[in-house]
Amino acid sequence: MEQDIQPLNPIAFDLGFLAVHWYGIIIGFGVLLGLYIATREADRRGIGKETFVDMILFAVPIAIISARIYYVIFQWDYYSQNPGQIIQIWNGGIAIHGAIIGAVITAIVFSKVRKLSFWKLVDVAAPSLLLGQAIGRWGNFMNQEAHGGEVTRAFLENLHLPNFIINQMYIEGSYYHPTFLYESIWNLLGVVLLLFLRRSNLHRGEIFLSYVIWYSVGRFFIEGLRTDSLMLTETLRIAQVISIVLIVVAIGLWVYRRVRGYADKKYLEA
Repeated sequence: MEQDIQPLNPIAFDLGFLAVHWYGIIIGFGVLLGLYIATREADRRGIGKETFVDMILFAVPIAIISARIYYVIFQWDYYSQNPGQIIQIWNGGIAIHGAIIGAVITAIVFSKVRKLSFWKLVDVAAPSLLLGQAIGRWGNFMNQEAHGGEVTRAFLENLHLPNFIINQMYIEGSYYHPTFLYESIWNLLGVVLLLFLRRSNLHRGEIFLSYVIWYSVGRFFIEGLRTDSLMLTETLRIAQVISIVLIVVAIGLWVYRRVRGYADKKYLEA
């Protein structure tokens, strides 16, 4: 049966001069859906829909570039020998931590230029960011990347996965953990949590910090299953190290801002 399994075509359609990959379409859909949700909430919070539209025009390209730079830096042994592939982002190879760095820097600069509260902006954006990440993982699915170690077909069937996922996890003669799916589900649960926290009226900035903590906890454990991790040393996975750092920093900022009185306003306040 395995001999008859063919991977899904990563190219959605070919215009002749341009091959449009599912990877890009899926990420683009995640961005647009996240933007729609963020603009609706921004309007309720008195920020204005156009604020997020304007910010995303800068944030998306900067986040993609920084995500690619981050990935290339930690894969430099390969890309130094294949420089022509550095720009081939449609084949995969972006790091979400790099994207987060780029997006946060963009939000800091944007909020200062527009004289807006950075923490208010990122609180509104947090569920959209996590939703975009959940959707984006399906781009990895189409490219048969970001998977875990080898498993059996029986293992995948016992997870009650549909055949199209099981078959796509059949790569070069073996089945693999669908870690893209684990992370996508974890992120979707996080979106539900963040939407609940909005209603609980946390102090300003704490929804975004909750996003950082939630994502980092899940990423730490899921990363341990992956076979394509960027490595800091032979034993240290970069994503796990960064996840621990982000958890510590987020908790530290949460406590510091409460103690120092910087988190004076609450989310539902104007």
